[in-house]
Amino acid sequence: MTQAVPLRVLSTLGVAGIVRTLLPEAAARGFAPEFRFDPTARLLAAIREGAQGDVAILTGEGVGELAEAGVLVAATRRELARSFIGAAVRAGAPRPDIGTDEAFRRTLLSVPSLAYSRAGASGIFFAGLIERLGIAAEVNAKARIIPHGFTAELAARGEVALAIQQVSELMAVPGVDILGKLPPGMNTGITFAAACFADAPPAAGDFIAWLEAAMTPAVLRAGGLEPVGAP
Repeated sequence: MTQAVPLRVLSTLGVAGIVRTLLPEAAARGFAPEFRFDPTARLLAAIREGAQGDVAILTGEGVGELAEAGVLVAATRRELARSFIGAAVRAGAPRPDIGTDEAFRRTLLSVPSLAYSRAGASGIFFAGLIERLGIAAEVNAKARIIPHGFTAELAARGEVALAIQQVSELMAVPGVDILGKLPPGMNTGITFAAACFADAPPAAGDFIAWLEAAMTPAVLRAGGLEPVGAP
């Protein structure tokens, strides 16, 4: 039996839940990936400072930036999934209304506390959203803005009443109830893509091809993601 080639994978947190469920199958296919999970912004900063890997899974914009710089190989790029921002509460807690733009705005003003991420794509979008809504001061006065990681962990521990993050990241945390996606007028779709580093071994491209095939629409939706092209 051919020995599996270790692969260093720098991956956004947005696909962490799904990737972890696929790891046993990856091993059975002969892949030995070692993952570093972080928000895309942190991974981009680390790569600019010299962090190395074989495969990067980032936002589409992040992959594009690194491909343009020659760090990633553009020809190896594969679009994997679409992600949308959602909200969660502690399991069994009252479920505030986020079904419409106005209902979500009222919820943001009425909940006693909430959490979002400073570095994640969802947190960056959310910070801009509350600025546009003119409620940033009120929301941030009661917000826990974590540097990185899963906001739902704070909700699961009862430290905040509401967690804002990508649905796939919320679903990666036990002990919370997912309220669903934010309404369309207050949401954004984020594409995740993968590509090989310039000096990666051939197995890196094989791994990306396998991962793309393994992330079927059913697998994606079970993990809170959507197929590429989803509205």
